[in-house]
Amino acid sequence: MAARRALKAVLVDLNGTLHIEDAAVPGAQEALKRLRGASVIVRFVTNTTKESKQDLLDRLKKLEFDISEDEIFTSLTAARNLVEQKQVRPMLLVDDRALPDFKGIQTSDPNAVVIGLAPEHFHYQILNQAFRLLLDGAPLIAIHKARYYKRKDGLALGPGPFVTALEYATDTKATVVGKPEKTFFLEALRGTGYEPEEAVMIGDDCRDDVGGAQNVGMLGILVKTGKYRAADEEKINPPPYLTCESFPHAVDHILQHLL
Repeated sequence: MAARRALKAVLVDLNGTLHIEDAAVPGAQEALKRLRGASVIVRFVTNTTKESKQDLLDRLKKLEFDISEDEIFTSLTAARNLVEQKQVRPMLLVDDRALPDFKGIQTSDPNAVVIGLAPEHFHYQILNQAFRLLLDGAPLIAIHKARYYKRKDGLALGPGPFVTALEYATDTKATVVGKPEKTFFLEALRGTGYEPEEAVMIGDDCRDDVGGAQNVGMLGILVKTGKYRAADEEKINPPPYLTCESFPHAVDHILQHLL
């Protein structure tokens, strides 16, 4: 692994780190302002597949976060890029609110399966349709494979269990495009002009946020909000660079110790 360099870029997860659905993590807006006052580039990276980038941006603006669209890199963007690259016609197993991010993509007579978090579509008939396409040789593209995520009413199943079920039934492996894939983090950093050794990732998922970032050479800060559960930091090796209470605490550490 390359040697650490001066910190130049901070990647921040969204749901579970800055906010949980329609509620901001206490102090997160002010902490983001403090972070922006430092000499670093801030980017926001998310695996959310429940809504389009525009809907996500509207939600963040309502919560009074000062974030622009070009600062957000989503796994939906990564999935669309791959679909265009492969020139396939996907069956889109995603939430209806995420469909605008696939506008213009041909989906009739599908020859691929793209799967994200789509609770309303995860029923036997639809999953069986995907199963048959895969048996006929269609590639399986998983937007991500998170085991679970945090909602206001508690933890909820993510797309991972459903992706794994399709892999198991068809004896195939999905191409995963979101966190914790190395290509996702590198693509998110590409627009900043900085290398992983000059970046830190802040998130609430020990594997997908912190483990994924550290695997490409970034530092990883795990926050105890969102989906975090006691002892999560012990589930990855190497452990997180830092585990702290919340996003404002992570920002305090960066400003005091990394700049």
